[in-house]
Amino acid sequence: MAKKSSAQNIVMWILMILLIAGLGGFGIDSFLGSRVTSIGQVGDRSIPAQTYANALQQEMNAYGQQIGEPVTLARAQQLRIDESVRSQLIVQAALDNEAERIGISVGDAAVQEALVGIDAFQGPTGGFDRETYRFRLENSGQTPAQFEEELRRDTARSLLQTATAAGIETPANLRAALMDYYATPHSFDVFTLTEEMLPEPVAAPSDEAVQAYYDANIENFTAPEMRRITYAWLTPEMVRDEVVLSDEAIRTLYDQRIDEYVQPERRLVERLVFGTEDEAQQALARIEAGETSFDALVEARGLTLDDVDLGDVSEAQLGAAGETVFALDEAGAVVGPLPSSLGPALYRMNAILNAQEVSFEEARDELRDELAADGARRLIADRREALDDLLAGGATLEDMADETEMQLGTITWSAESNEGIAAYTEFADAAAAVSADDFPELGGLSDGGLFALRLDEVIPPAPRPLDEVREAVAAAAREQAVEAALMALGQEWSAELASDGVEAFAETHEIAAESFEGVTRLDRVAQIPNEMMESLMSAEPGTPILNVADGRALLALTGPVGDADPENPQTAQLMQSIDSQIGQALAQDVYTYFARALQAEAGISLDQNAINAVHANFR
Repeated sequence: MAKKSSAQNIVMWILMILLIAGLGGFGIDSFLGSRVTSIGQVGDRSIPAQTYANALQQEMNAYGQQIGEPVTLARAQQLRIDESVRSQLIVQAALDNEAERIGISVGDAAVQEALVGIDAFQGPTGGFDRETYRFRLENSGQTPAQFEEELRRDTARSLLQTATAAGIETPANLRAALMDYYATPHSFDVFTLTEEMLPEPVAAPSDEAVQAYYDANIENFTAPEMRRITYAWLTPEMVRDEVVLSDEAIRTLYDQRIDEYVQPERRLVERLVFGTEDEAQQALARIEAGETSFDALVEARGLTLDDVDLGDVSEAQLGAAGETVFALDEAGAVVGPLPSSLGPALYRMNAILNAQEVSFEEARDELRDELAADGARRLIADRREALDDLLAGGATLEDMADETEMQLGTITWSAESNEGIAAYTEFADAAAAVSADDFPELGGLSDGGLFALRLDEVIPPAPRPLDEVREAVAAAAREQAVEAALMALGQEWSAELASDGVEAFAETHEIAAESFEGVTRLDRVAQIPNEMMESLMSAEPGTPILNVADGRALLALTGPVGDADPENPQTAQLMQSIDSQIGQALAQDVYTYFARALQAEAGISLDQNAINAVHANFR
């Protein structure tokens, strides 16, 4: 019997070992403590499973913050977030592999410098805190040794990446073409043609013309989709009378806000700090001698008036300088040197603000309204659960109005509605989304109120009857006729403007031109439409350009074209922007091609079972 039992035990252990080995193939931790450590490798560099899990979780959290809701693994896979994370880790592993192959390494000093500069590891004093460091790593499932080794690889990888993209510059011909397009200065003269300049007045449109315009532009006179909606709502104003307030509560709020209602005398003050008291005294002497001004001193220090503005301050807020500054009675007076928390300073007093005091009696009604509104919001919040239960139990909106404080209403709602309950964004969003199959549910309003709605009928978009919109149609038809007449006049005058020139044309028609000089594609001229501006920029000198819109015509003649001025600050900024954006794009392209080449050379292998095991922890 003993031999038989021993044989059975041996067989049992063999089966257990086989079972454990089989489960291990699916990335499941075994009873022996083995676990998935890598999801694959590039060359000799493995991709740790924990690194993949952390990176995937971080990307899912980031996307969830963007859309305002948590992201599941299934959603992340639909969006191919997991593929993007793996691609990034493959690139990193390829660079790590290459850095190790060519011998790029980073010393402990560089790792320490990078470590102490990470904001997440800073403690209450603002410096690196070891306990915070350990706590953060424990929450992310890493040890200090693992993190520091990863940081070492990141630093080495950045060195390789920087070396790859170093020296890449924007091609000169590309920069020149972009500079020529955007920074070339143009000049032109613009005449404004109005209805009064037409040779014949434009008559009111006939009934036939009105009908024709209405038919041709029916979309402009079509009512949007309308929705007939029944709703029940409850606002703080509706329950305000139920809120009981005591004078003691109002007095308490007044005392809490005393700084708002009782303000001491204040001054509008600017302060310019100096390194020494002698420097401040010399600066004051120059002001008093008329050699300079407070504004000039501020500008000479590379500061702006906003930098030295203290705003409106009390005597106590100015500390030791307060008494002297408050003794000034003339706006613009400068005094000093006086002490400040930053050193000796000159103070300029710009205005006197008298003390203000609002008594409790004067503030009582305002405070009562505030407390009543707050109390009403709390009452509604306390009743929400009961109202939810009624709706969930099958109560109709009519029942809610009969049995609770909620009030019943109806509205023919469209996206253009903005009165009553339709003024609330929350109601508008719900009204646009509700369907006939939806049951009423409570929703919150921005003022603390509640509402529920039901869709009764959808009215499809439909043209408004001509008689209802005749006045608007007639006005639009007449404007169209005016623009057509202005277009004809502008075309007739265009040839004359081109042949006679601006001065002669202006004298002949007794009309003044508005002249523009040095206009580039970087400039925006408010009175000229973008479409016309592009035509002006593209046309040869001496070309007439006509634009008709909004019941007027703009007739322009292009003038000489200059050369881009590299000394112009706007042009210099453009050049810097071009070099930065194009250079970065080219560097990124070079880096991408380099990384792909490294991947192809080193070889990539991914363990799908290990990836599945990591994904299993997200479900």
